[in-house]
Amino acid sequence: MKTVRRVLAEAPLSWLLLAVPVAAGMHHARPDAPLLVFVLACVAIVPLAGLLGVATEKLAARLGEGIGGLLNATLGNAAELIIALVALRAGMLDVVKASLTGSIIGNLLLVLGVAFLAGGLRYKIQSFATIGVRTQIGMMALAAIAILVPSVFAATGSSEMASRSVAFSVVVSAVLLVVYVLSLLFLLRTHADLFRGEERAGDEEPHGTTWPVSLTVGVMAAVTLLIVWMSEILVGTVEHASAALGLSNLFVGVVVVAVVGNAAEHSTAVLVAMRNRMEMAIGIAIGSSTQIALFVAPLLVLLSLVVAPEPLTLAFSGVEVFLVLAATFVASILIVDGKSTWFTGVQLIAVYVVMAITVFAIPA
Repeated sequence: MKTVRRVLAEAPLSWLLLAVPVAAGMHHARPDAPLLVFVLACVAIVPLAGLLGVATEKLAARLGEGIGGLLNATLGNAAELIIALVALRAGMLDVVKASLTGSIIGNLLLVLGVAFLAGGLRYKIQSFATIGVRTQIGMMALAAIAILVPSVFAATGSSEMASRSVAFSVVVSAVLLVVYVLSLLFLLRTHADLFRGEERAGDEEPHGTTWPVSLTVGVMAAVTLLIVWMSEILVGTVEHASAALGLSNLFVGVVVVAVVGNAAEHSTAVLVAMRNRMEMAIGIAIGSSTQIALFVAPLLVLLSLVVAPEPLTLAFSGVEVFLVLAATFVASILIVDGKSTWFTGVQLIAVYVVMAITVFAIPA
C-alpha cells in the first residue's frame, strides 16, 4: 500500500484513475450507452498517460543521461502511439490521421501556449536558448513538408498516382525515421551541451524520488496494458459517440483524442514553465510535436502494412495539411526571439481555438 501511495503521489491527476474500473464496468454493463463509455475511457487515459510518463522519466534517470534521453525520446508519446495503433487495427485511418494532426498542433499551440501563459503570470519575461528552439522548429518544418508532398501527390486524382501513394509514403516514412534517429544523435550526443540551457535567477528544480527499477518496469508494463484496454474501449465507441454528438471524425481526432493523449504532457509543461525552466517546457511541447511527425506517423505507416486492413499513407486532407503548416509557422514566429510573456501564450492559445472552431464547423 505504501508503494502504491508513493507511485500515485508523483503521478499527475492520479485521482482520475478511478475512471479506469468505471469505464471498464460501464463498457460491459451499458453497451447501449456508447457516449458515456467513450467519455469515461477518455478520462481514464489521461492519468494513465501521465503515470506512464512519470515511470519513463524514473527509468531514464536510472539509466543515465544518454540512454535515459533516448528512452524519454522514444516513449514520450507512447499513449498517442497506442491509441493510434488500436484505431489502425480497427481500420479507422481517418481518425488516426486526425489524431496525429491534433497531437502536432495541440502541442505546438495549446500546450506551449498554456505553458507560456502560466509561466508569464509568474515571471514578467522568460527567456530560453534559441538554438535549441530553431533546431526543433526546423525539424518540425521538415516534417510538415514531408506531409505536404505526399498529400499533393495523392491529390492529383489519377488512379496511377493513388496506387503509388502507398509506396511513396513508405519511402518518405523511411527517410523521416532516419532523420529522427540522426536528430537523437544530434540532440543527445554530439551537441547535447547546446540544449541544456543556462541556470537563471528564479529557476527551481523539480522535486521527486527515485524508484527501484523493478517497480518502474512493473508500473510501465501494467499501465501500458491498461492504456491498450482503455484505447480498445475508446476506439470501439468513438463512431457512436461522434454520431450522438453530431461531430465529425475529423473533429474527434484533431481535438478530443489528441487532447486526451496530450493531457499529461500539458500539465508537465505548465509545471516546469512555472518553475522558469523554459527549455524543458519548450522541449516537451515542440519536441512532442516533432516526435509525432518524425517518428510516430512514419512508424504507423510501416506498421499498417502488417496490422491494418489497408495501408496508412502520409496523404492527409487539405485541412489537416493546412493546420500543421499554419501551426508550425505561427509557433516559429512567436518564439524565434528566445523570449516569452503571458501574452505570447494567449496568442498561441487563440490560434488553437480558431483552428478547433474551424474543424468543428466542418460537417460530419
